[in-house]
Amino acid sequence: MKRTTRAVIIAVSAILLIPLGLLTRHFLDLGDQYSALTYARASVAGLVFHAPTTGPTGIGVKVEDKIIVIGKIESENTDWVAREIPSFALASLSPSKHPQTSLLTEICVSLRWQRAIYTVNPSIPTTSNRTLTTPINKGHEAMAYLTYIIDNYNSLPSTMAFLHPHNSGFLSAWHTDTPLHSNSDAIKALNTDVVQKNGYVNLRCNWNPGCIQEHLKNKFVTADVWREIFQGTTTSQDYPPQVGAACCAQFAVSRARVLERPLSDYEKLRQWIIETDKTDRISGRIFEYLWHVIFGMQPVQ
Repeated sequence: MKRTTRAVIIAVSAILLIPLGLLTRHFLDLGDQYSALTYARASVAGLVFHAPTTGPTGIGVKVEDKIIVIGKIESENTDWVAREIPSFALASLSPSKHPQTSLLTEICVSLRWQRAIYTVNPSIPTTSNRTLTTPINKGHEAMAYLTYIIDNYNSLPSTMAFLHPHNSGFLSAWHTDTPLHSNSDAIKALNTDVVQKNGYVNLRCNWNPGCIQEHLKNKFVTADVWREIFQGTTTSQDYPPQVGAACCAQFAVSRARVLERPLSDYEKLRQWIIETDKTDRISGRIFEYLWHVIFGMQPVQ
């Protein structure tokens, strides 16, 4: 009886230690990003940081040439994009500052982030001409990202942000580098001038996982995979000794950087996903660690 009781205690303890270990690792990871006070304040009061914003200053319409691209399955709710990141804003203008307007009115419209949200598994009843879809549901977000670039190659906006369909919360968005892991706050804080200067910006700054030393011998991007994916493209077939970037396939890129590759490159990349015998998860994970290479950065970024 004693032996059985001891075995049960050991088994229960082991089961409890696994989530405790994961939670400890998560908080250690947070310690590299924020002070405990910052995270506690955001968690309790919902005071996630916001980038300073200013309204439009002139009469008329100011078009901000940028778009958010998301791939989702049909059951995922992306209403937060329109709610948290409106595509337009109205600014009240004072008649004293603008004598040509006789009344206080909202006449200045700023078109902020446009949206391209792809449903990768549309059902027949809900499919319409307004539903953006992909050729196949495979490769996780990579299929939607590449499909957007291919379909809009000749009319791309200046700045493109590629995001997952979730907004916030540790369970789904642990990899988003804001308190409460909020994608909407990350976008509000994004400096598009930096995107234009650098060409490509990973939206995760923390190197773990993906770019710490022990991850640089990437188990997904092998020499064979590298050569298969980039065969016939403008990327060299020479496999680098290390490949690494901070996870997790959320980034911003400039139009100029996208156009450094011909359209045929993106078509070949997407076709590889369609034809490979690798699973949805694995093919998507491979691209997760290749986006920086696709957009002109060094193999370790």
